[in-house]
Amino acid sequence: MIKHIDEMLKLWAQELHTPCERFGGSGGGSMLGLLMDCQGDLIRGTRGSRVLLDESADIEIIVNKHLEPQLYVIVREHYCNHDSLLEQKMAYCRCSRKTYYERLHQAHVAIQGLLKGKKAA
Repeated sequence: MIKHIDEMLKLWAQELHTPCERFGGSGGGSMLGLLMDCQGDLIRGTRGSRVLLDESADIEIIVNKHLEPQLYVIVREHYCNHDSLLEQKMAYCRCSRKTYYERLHQAHVAIQGLLKGKKAA
């Protein structure tokens, strides 16, 4: 894993894919669902985020549009699914522990490359 990318993905998941705890909603992983759960009272960037909101948006686009499907599933399971144990995540992704972490590393490398390409443009 790439430590910096791991930290960015943790903050991305916290910023954009954590349901509003104040209202106990489910959000379903979408921004619209999150707004509905929070009754429109969404304050971004209040969780001590060290990732700029622009980078969170870039990561959202990269994960949803540019990652290979198997890498997308690993990233979503690893960072957004807080209810399952690691064994359950591996079973959902249909891979061994070794493959799970290899794919997670591949996703980190891909995300890092796409973020660097975005900054260079």
